[in-house]
Amino acid sequence: MGQTKINGVSIVTTKKEKQQFVEFPYRHYDGDEHWIAPLKMEQKKLIDTEKNPFYNNADIALFLAEQNGEICGRIAAIEDRRYNEFHNSKTGFFGFFECINDPSAVKLLFKVATDWLRDRGLNKLLGPTNPSMMDEIGILVDGFEYDPSILMPYNKPYYDNLLTSVGFEKEMDLFAFRVNQDNVALDRMNRAAEIMKKRYPSLSVRSVDLKNIKKEVEIVREIFNKAWSDNWGFIPLTKEELKTLADDLKMILDEDFAHIAEIEGEPVAFSIALPDLNQALKHMDGTLFPFGIFKLLWHKRNINQVRTALMGVLPEYQGKGFDALFHRLAIVNGREKGIYSSELSWVLETNTNMVRVAERLGAEKEKTYRMYKMSDFDSRF
Repeated sequence: MGQTKINGVSIVTTKKEKQQFVEFPYRHYDGDEHWIAPLKMEQKKLIDTEKNPFYNNADIALFLAEQNGEICGRIAAIEDRRYNEFHNSKTGFFGFFECINDPSAVKLLFKVATDWLRDRGLNKLLGPTNPSMMDEIGILVDGFEYDPSILMPYNKPYYDNLLTSVGFEKEMDLFAFRVNQDNVALDRMNRAAEIMKKRYPSLSVRSVDLKNIKKEVEIVREIFNKAWSDNWGFIPLTKEELKTLADDLKMILDEDFAHIAEIEGEPVAFSIALPDLNQALKHMDGTLFPFGIFKLLWHKRNINQVRTALMGVLPEYQGKGFDALFHRLAIVNGREKGIYSSELSWVLETNTNMVRVAERLGAEKEKTYRMYKMSDFDSRF
């Protein structure tokens, strides 16, 4: 472990320690039926301050906890300057949290993380974000009997107890709904689509043009930043962040599940659903080479789920049925391509309109994720 150590917790500085930080979950979840090993190369990119554009306006410190010579937990302390500027706050974030079921180890991890944040003048704590609000966020608190969908977290069932034991409170719950070809209310959706056509005669919905991805990304960014501006946790997406996200997703994007709606030729809404690559990754160990790539390609043929991961509707068109229209398209197109189910995630518990849309589709709430807050960590650690 590194030279800077406090009561068994070290700050990660060396290449070897970064490798240990990335690899800890693969041992921590060994044998867990529902944990799916993410690609290690992608996990490394998330914490790479040179390659991840998030760090153009943020800083991160990584910590590892050790017991009896073995790594027993990890955490990241994150300062997101754009978030604090946008919300006029002094909020610090924690992320990449993993730990054995030991409250003393958890307290030590948060002690060093909050010390780092306090030194930067921050006095509130929110998380987990891994590392940003546009990445995997939250702790799974309900739905442990299901596999996670692509780009959604999974964790040990005891994590909620660990976090509350050191003083965290619920900040916000995020829901994951699932609809399948058997329970979808397709007749209702078809009627809604007909109403939309009458309401907006010039409405057209087209697939995202992957050959002109640069222009499409800018359309998505402009709609997203306007659509989400009043939502919890929002900060505007930068061009660099969305370009990196698009580059990462371009290899798995399917034009049948990525759409832009236009009225009189002007974009007003978008939806991006992703084939659930986790169904293929489940058969791998997090590495592509030398043989993982062949496993990925083999099992990718059997993907029968999608996840609606990103959607935005301009404020003046919200509540008019665009979200239901997009979900209908994904389900109808999915039926033709052997897709059995779709996860709608994540949905804020406070987004009652979207919750109602999911329920009207025939979707059922499958998982609940939780974001945690701590208003004053000075007295806790």
